Amino acid sequence: MQPLADSATDVWAGAAGHLVPGMADRHRLLGLGAFEAGAEGAEVHLSSGRKVLDFGSYAVPLFGHRPEPVTGAVRDALDTMPVSTRLLANPYAARLAARLAQTVDPGRLNRAWLGLNGSDAVEAALKLALARTGRSTVLAVEGGFHGKTLGALATTFDPERRKAVQGFLGAVRHVPAEPDAVARAAAEEPFAALIVEPVQGEGGGRAFPAELLRRWSEDAHAAGAFVIADEIQCGLRRCGAVSLSVEAGMRPDAVLFGKALGGGVMPLSAALTTDELFAPLVEDPYFHTATFAGHPLSCAAGLAALDLLDASAELFPAAGEALAGAVAAARREHPQVLVETRVQGLFGALEFATEAQAGLALLEASRRGLLLAQCLTAPRVLRMLPPVVTTAEQWEQAASALLAACRAVERKTVR
Repeated sequence: MQPLADSATDVWAGAAGHLVPGMADRHRLLGLGAFEAGAEGAEVHLSSGRKVLDFGSYAVPLFGHRPEPVTGAVRDALDTMPVSTRLLANPYAARLAARLAQTVDPGRLNRAWLGLNGSDAVEAALKLALARTGRSTVLAVEGGFHGKTLGALATTFDPERRKAVQGFLGAVRHVPAEPDAVARAAAEEPFAALIVEPVQGEGGGRAFPAELLRRWSEDAHAAGAFVIADEIQCGLRRCGAVSLSVEAGMRPDAVLFGKALGGGVMPLSAALTTDELFAPLVEDPYFHTATFAGHPLSCAAGLAALDLLDASAELFPAAGEALAGAVAAARREHPQVLVETRVQGLFGALEFATEAQAGLALLEASRRGLLLAQCLTAPRVLRMLPPVVTTAEQWEQAASALLAACRAVERKTVR
């Protein structure tokens, strides 16, 4: 088998010349001129021979890179039937849908629409709600992020990215995080659905209290609207429960999963819904389809990931404590640059005094072998999204790198 690239020069030439130049520059900077060449567990191996801890892959490798149960399941599916005919029954999709229904909210969230990324699930849920109610508007929450395809982008609270395609976006009202916000919106105009992240990912790691989520859900249901819980980044025990919205008592009509659902190996997402919300697809099976929805390799990965979610349940509390300790130490020692920190499960948010400081911290951490993720719509915030399989030695490395990065930022920016 030919190597993927002969040298870093080939990679940067291909990326800068044929992909997005600005992203290529950013990747080159964070990798110190090297590219990702392999990965295992919490580590990514670079072409330069360095190893870095991956706490920044947007919540995808929850079980680390290349977890054997998942890669093994994908290999088995690859050797059997790697794509579906779309004309005959797909056993992988059927098994995954049944497993999700049994896992998340048995007897209530009975139906699944399967996609490949988070936006797929968002689009499906929104389309079902609009069709089921006959209403043309949707409510979303300020600070929320739901993707960048047109329907998902309409609900994303990011005016800069929405304005270029504003004329193609649906009617969405963004409400503030206030208890009576949904009730006020319902009094002004009917809406088809409320979509909300229980923990805002790109919005800075803001977690909404269970009582607030319940209030919003009750008010939306009272207005004849559906409730869509976007747990693409925060669900599947990343922030605690398998489903935060179900645990909070929201009684959502749809729960959306993605990122970690593919076990860190394959792209996979799901919109798990009630029978009532799913009705348009019962009436017309072709109402919303996609060529690779229910892809056998992805579904095989999803089934193995759900097995891992059960098998590794006892690891999550200790990992969460380790993350909380590392974040607290950084906040305690560097209050001049870290103005606020938030931790929920395996989601850590580090809020810096300025966007420039956050960007510098991202670079300084990567230089010290720790990859973090900057929040897209809250750029002063960096996320720490560690795999649950991070070892004790790796936690020490991560905590040390974080402190050193904050120290460097303080030295360079605080007078």
